[in-house]
Amino acid sequence: MRFSRKPMTFKRMSCSRSTISKYRNHLWFFLFACFLSWMLWIYLHYLVKLDGKNGIVFSVNNDPNDIDSDERRMSILPVPTNPSESMNGETQMEETDQISVYEKDKQPDNLAVVKENEQEPAVTDNERTSTEQKVQPNDSATAMATENEQEPVVGIPEGKPNNGTMAMENQQKPVGGGVEEGNRIQGMQPQKESMTRDKKKTPVVEENGVEQGIEDESDSDPCSGRYVYIHNLPRRFNEDMLKNCQSLSAWTDMCLYLSNMGLGPRLSNSERAFSNTGWYGTNQFSLEVIFHNRMKQYDCLTNNSIMASAIFVPFYAGLDVARYLWYDKKLKDTASTDLSKWLSQQPEWKEMWGRNHFAVAGRISWDFRRQTMILSQWGNGLMYLPAFKNMTMLTIESSPWHRNDFGVPYPTYFHPSNDQEVYQWQNKMRRQRRRYLFSFAGAPRPNLPDSIRNQIIDQCSASRRKCKLLECGLLGSNCHRPVNVMKMFQSSVFCLQPPGDSYTRRSAFDSILAGCIPVFFHPGSAYVQYSWHLPKNYKKYSVFIPGNSIRNGKVSIEKILNRIPRHEVVAMREEVIRLIPKVIYANPKSRLETLEDAFDIAVKSVLERVETVRRDMKEGRNSSFAFDEEMSWKYYLLGTDSAKHEWDPFFDKKHTNF
Repeated sequence: MRFSRKPMTFKRMSCSRSTISKYRNHLWFFLFACFLSWMLWIYLHYLVKLDGKNGIVFSVNNDPNDIDSDERRMSILPVPTNPSESMNGETQMEETDQISVYEKDKQPDNLAVVKENEQEPAVTDNERTSTEQKVQPNDSATAMATENEQEPVVGIPEGKPNNGTMAMENQQKPVGGGVEEGNRIQGMQPQKESMTRDKKKTPVVEENGVEQGIEDESDSDPCSGRYVYIHNLPRRFNEDMLKNCQSLSAWTDMCLYLSNMGLGPRLSNSERAFSNTGWYGTNQFSLEVIFHNRMKQYDCLTNNSIMASAIFVPFYAGLDVARYLWYDKKLKDTASTDLSKWLSQQPEWKEMWGRNHFAVAGRISWDFRRQTMILSQWGNGLMYLPAFKNMTMLTIESSPWHRNDFGVPYPTYFHPSNDQEVYQWQNKMRRQRRRYLFSFAGAPRPNLPDSIRNQIIDQCSASRRKCKLLECGLLGSNCHRPVNVMKMFQSSVFCLQPPGDSYTRRSAFDSILAGCIPVFFHPGSAYVQYSWHLPKNYKKYSVFIPGNSIRNGKVSIEKILNRIPRHEVVAMREEVIRLIPKVIYANPKSRLETLEDAFDIAVKSVLERVETVRRDMKEGRNSSFAFDEEMSWKYYLLGTDSAKHEWDPFFDKKHTNF
């Protein structure tokens, strides 16, 4: 029999609409089955089995003797580490610090914790029932835990700030007539009873499961204890001054120097004295504007003054008083007096009566300490106004005999935008060739009989090639060009920093920026001024020569500096270069990532000071007024105002011009 073999053919399936609709239901059924299988796998894997050394399982109570055996109640138990270790038929469990998602939300106060290697005593069925009822998260346990917790702060959102933005998400609106202006909320009225700074606290459980104490939930907030609120002052106290910048100085074009957010005009690097970016012609009296613009970029700002640990007052006190130091002297006290009244009327003031407020006065302290009502005398009386005496005032030179102002560095020419610019500049200063043993940039002070500048200029001139002198007597001199100052300091090992019209000089920070070791002749020039920013051990980064020895002609600066061993000079220079980030103000348009600049250190120190005052007020103490004000320099430097110190003669008010 012969079989014919026909080729196999396949009928092509039609893809018409009728065919697709025919199998549509099958496709949806297949997808739905896959979805159910996936959900079942998740349930079995995460809610039932959660195995592992420190995992969590749900034990189902099927004990027939239990009064609640009809209900399949679930209790959280740690996974046993050694099944052979048991007590009364129950496996002893290894401790764990993990809890279920449900339990983490509830956190009852009476949650039982089993210590490591501690055996559980035998319990009866009735006792087991009561124990599991304690562990089980139910409504009554939650209510009990809520009653035992401290009442949270009213108006403080539980959400964290989003990468340091000013306004927090879900932040509660201010109560009592708050007025919203742009992104700022002002005019808040504090609540009487519900306002409190006590944070919600929960038990701390370490990895071994033993409760160790109470933890503040705000610890997870990186801005906890760092929030700052900025007062929205009337424009006449800051912005209007910038608009009328041509009236701020009779000799200097302050409009030019206040450009670029207070940094001034950009400096070119044509003579290779700077780096290619980050250098500006900054005026030494523009710190208020720079600090305000940096404050606007602070990573822990808040619109809610109730949350704030400190309150910033952006008053341009230095720019204000500079307008009337030589002309229209009758107006010198107008703005400061009006602001003092305005602040005392704000609800934020009444919390600590201004002792949590701080401001920046971008001139030396003596420009704000006129002690009489005679307007023809120098300066205004801002520092003596009751409101400002309660505040923390930051000045480029503080008074050693008063307790309410603190020195911060003068602004320099360098304002980096990132850490890399700082590191590159530091490395450049380490490689710098220094031809001169010491140098001095300045002018004599013939009107000050106690000044030692004439003697310093004479010694520098007599040292021939060992000293570089840059005279600054005339407005058109080379001393007023930043490139000339920085080039001289970069080529010097030591830079002389004698007092001028006052104790301090901007030149001291220019020399540190150039890697030049500063030589001071009075402890008020740096050591008791900038204790927040400079090491207390002044010998690590500077040389101190008493000014009296120079005035009497008993010592030679060249001989003293030549006697310093080379290894000590190298160590001091390295310490000076390390200080560079701490004495500069970064560009307000950006932010340093890992380095702290002068602004960061100042704000951190203010917050610490305010917190100390707040704690003292709660405890009924007043440590900030517990010392002789005329010994403020000694108290802030040594922590006491009574111990004798080698610098006492330098601050004897009977023998000083300030």
